[in-house]
Amino acid sequence: MTVVAQSIEQKLAALAPAHLEILNESHMHSVPPNSETHFKVVVVSDRFDGQNRVARHQSVNRILADELAGPVHALSIQAFTPAEWQARGGYVPESPQCLGGGKVDQPD
Repeated sequence: MTVVAQSIEQKLAALAPAHLEILNESHMHSVPPNSETHFKVVVVSDRFDGQNRVARHQSVNRILADELAGPVHALSIQAFTPAEWQARGGYVPESPQCLGGGKVDQPD
């Protein structure tokens, strides 16, 4: 696990997650090799009970404020209650490849 991913994991432990995944998706973007700039987190916690998606994202963003102010350029957040996670069968769709920043030719 990378340095930034470890920091994210340690900080999101504050949510007492039943399930936590931290995926470094930097390789899908126009960044140098071995970058730690684009992440996806999947976090399942009872603490999200009664919260809408915006409130859940705000909670995660608040916890990861230092990372978002520093090395993390983009963060995809998938936040669920245990019941929602179970209803989804533990499934989260894969992120699409980045289409900007030199990944495709831009029209004239």
